[in-house]
Amino acid sequence: MTPRVQILRGDLTQEAADSIVNAANRKMLGGGGVDGAIHRAAGPALLEACRAIPEVQPGVRCPTGEARITPGFELPARYIIHTVGPVYRGHPRDAELLASAFRSSLELAVAHELRSIAFPAISCGAYGYPVEDAAAVSAAVVHERAWALDEIRFVLFSIDVLRAWTRAFE
Repeated sequence: MTPRVQILRGDLTQEAADSIVNAANRKMLGGGGVDGAIHRAAGPALLEACRAIPEVQPGVRCPTGEARITPGFELPARYIIHTVGPVYRGHPRDAELLASAFRSSLELAVAHELRSIAFPAISCGAYGYPVEDAAAVSAAVVHERAWALDEIRFVLFSIDVLRAWTRAFE
């Protein structure tokens, strides 16, 4: 099965999908950018659900490259898949960690028998990942196997990011 891939400009918090992906930090307690927008839109129950996820080391609920799932609460999405992308430093490991963040999110959606997932541009904001490179990594992960999903969306906030993702999937 090959999922349909959509690249859209919009507000991820408005997506009616089985799951949206939160570009979270390792603490999973909210932050800026996409993370802050998702926490605000989902309501205060999200923070409590994140606090309930056990720390795997002091201050870390979700290590870089991994993913965790919570309900969507007040969002149109049923679930939020929280993943942590790398802070860009220009090392080959950055791409490995970013690929792992996308892959872990997809694997968690499949494991929970979800049919659709919507991603932001993970690590491209405050974490400084170059947009063209991040788009290429996301495309490589989506194309590495036939994911058991009906739809994979990339919901991107700016036209420049939208163009980069469109080029990567052409």
